[in-house]
Amino acid sequence: MSEELRIPISASVRHIHLCREDVEALFGAGHQLAPAKALSQPGQFACEETVSVCGPKGRIERVRVLGPEREETQLEISRTDEFKLGVDAPVRASGKLEGTPGIRLEGPHGAVELEQGVIQAARHIHMTPADAKRLGVEDGQMVMVRVGGERGIIYDDVLVRVKKSYALDMHIDTDEANAANLGSDAWGVLIKGPTEVAPDPND
Repeated sequence: MSEELRIPISASVRHIHLCREDVEALFGAGHQLAPAKALSQPGQFACEETVSVCGPKGRIERVRVLGPEREETQLEISRTDEFKLGVDAPVRASGKLEGTPGIRLEGPHGAVELEQGVIQAARHIHMTPADAKRLGVEDGQMVMVRVGGERGIIYDDVLVRVKKSYALDMHIDTDEANAANLGSDAWGVLIKGPTEVAPDPND
């Protein structure tokens, strides 16, 4: 595999980003999120705080809060989580929440009924402008990433996200990582351009 096109890959476990209003509703007035562990992207961190997520069919306890706070609360789950909760969340890029389902959140201080904000996060690659130039891609472009191994796979429709503050890393959810039997040191190779699949004539 080409070292020049090599991309580190991280699996994102279910988690939630909270707005200020929901932080206070769940954890109390004036509460400040407590960083527990730095994440791969500079300035982002896993918090000490967790919430319970309650859907029509079930609940998931101790869903980790990630910081810093966001303008709008966003819950990111896998398809397997959706089955347990009884929700049908679309695949969306972070922040694209219009038309997404809501859910109930429970914290130690209170509860929040989200009207929207539950998504399957679209697979994506964080990179700096220098990375993008080296790899020959641009912000918003869709690419493929190939992973080797016994359960090798090609991830299609991977969104490129470019920002000076980013660190090179591809993010997928746990279902996607498990399908390829990926470990903590996983990596893949960039393939420019997504595949084009013709529509099923029977649809």
